[in-house]
Amino acid sequence: MSEMGLQIISFIGALLILIAYAGHQMKWMSDGVWYNILNFLGSSLLGYVAFFPFKIGFVVLEIVWAAISLWALFRRTSMKNT
Repeated sequence: MSEMGLQIISFIGALLILIAYAGHQMKWMSDGVWYNILNFLGSSLLGYVAFFPFKIGFVVLEIVWAAISLWALFRRTSMKNT
């Protein structure tokens, strides 16, 4: 992928995480489904970009962030189904 493509992907990823953070801080959204979806998508995109070139610190940070967001999303969904 081109450098410009990676820059665009990283910008979108960061923007998604910042929207979730700002929305939560401004009380526009709770830490519910949309908060976790935005965090998961944003961190997944940033995790992808961290592989080109490989940056271990950012790869670990973003993959763990995505995994925690996904876990919270499934936990919330499974709690509603019980």
